Amino acid sequence: MGVVNVTPDSFSDGGMWLERDDAIAHARQLIVEGADIIDIGGESTRPGVARTTADEELARVVPVVESLAGSGARISVDTMRSQVAAAAIAAGAGIINDVSGGLADPQILPVIAEHGVDYVVMHWRGQSATMQDPSLTSYQDVVGEVIAEVASRVEAAQRAGVARERIIVDPGIGFSKNGAQNWQLLRGIDRFQAGFGDLRVLWGVSRKGFLGSLLASGPPMPGPRPPMGRDAATQALTAWCAMHGAWAVRTHEVRGNRDACEVFARLGEG
Repeated sequence: MGVVNVTPDSFSDGGMWLERDDAIAHARQLIVEGADIIDIGGESTRPGVARTTADEELARVVPVVESLAGSGARISVDTMRSQVAAAAIAAGAGIINDVSGGLADPQILPVIAEHGVDYVVMHWRGQSATMQDPSLTSYQDVVGEVIAEVASRVEAAQRAGVARERIIVDPGIGFSKNGAQNWQLLRGIDRFQAGFGDLRVLWGVSRKGFLGSLLASGPPMPGPRPPMGRDAATQALTAWCAMHGAWAVRTHEVRGNRDACEVFARLGEG
C-alpha cells in the first residue's frame, strides 16, 4: 500500500504532493514501482497536529481519487470523516482507511455498510493533538489490550452492517503508543494476527518516529534519524511482517519494500 499524502503537514513528506498534479504523478510512480494499493490522505495524523477542515480534506482528496480511478491499482482513502468517505467512494475509492475505527465519526460505519467497500479498522484512542498523552499510552499488556480494543470496533462495524469479509484490522503503530510499546506490538505480531483469525491485517510502520529514535545519531548532528533516512529500517520491518503473514504494509517508499517481499517469497518456496 503506497502512501500519497495530499497534505502540507504530514510528518514524512508534508507538502511534497500537496498539488493535485504532483499527487497524481507520485501515485502513478508508486504503481510502476509495485504498489497494489494507493492510499490517499488529505489530513495529517502525526502527533500533535490540529485537524484539517472537512472542506479542505474533500478538496485535496476527491480530485486525486477521480484521476486515479481505473489506474490499475486499488484506491484507498485515509479519512475519519463520513462525508469524505462517501465522496471518495463515489469518486472511485474501494477502501476506506479509518485510523479511528469509527470512533471519530460513527456515521462512517453506515456509509461503509451501504456501499460495500473494504474498511480498515485501526486501533485509536484519541485525536492527534492528544494521542501521546500519558493517559492514552498506558497499558498493562499492550498486545492484549490493542487486540481487545480493535475487536470491539470490529464488532461495532458489524453491528452497523459492515460485512466481516470487508474488514481489515490495523494495530495502529505509533498511535497512542510509545516507542517501547511499538516494539512490543511488532514482537507480538503472531499473537495480534491470531487474535483476528480470518481477518486481513495491515501494518503501518513506514518512517515512523520509533525508527528515528532507534537510528539516532550522536554529535555533531545528534537526534533522531530524519524520516527520509528510515527507509532501510522500514524495509526490514516489511520483511518481518511478510514473514509473519501480514496481508499488507502501508509504506511511503514502494520499490525497496516490494523487493524485500519478493526476496522473502523466494526464500519460502519449495
